[in-house]
Amino acid sequence: MDYEYAPLRLPSNVDRLTAAAQLAIQAEFSGWELARVQLFRDGTRQVMLRRKVQGPHQPGLSI
Repeated sequence: MDYEYAPLRLPSNVDRLTAAAQLAIQAEFSGWELARVQLFRDGTRQVMLRRKVQGPHQPGLSI
């Protein structure tokens, strides 16, 4: 199965609840799922989203 990936960096001022809500919206409407999260010492998060490659009609990432 082929996936496309979208790296996303969340700043330290975005709390966990807000980050979860943003990612849930992307999952619901754009087909993204969480592949990996890294939390850094400064509080930023590096998030890797992925979705199955199905065709050119899927909307893009809007965070």
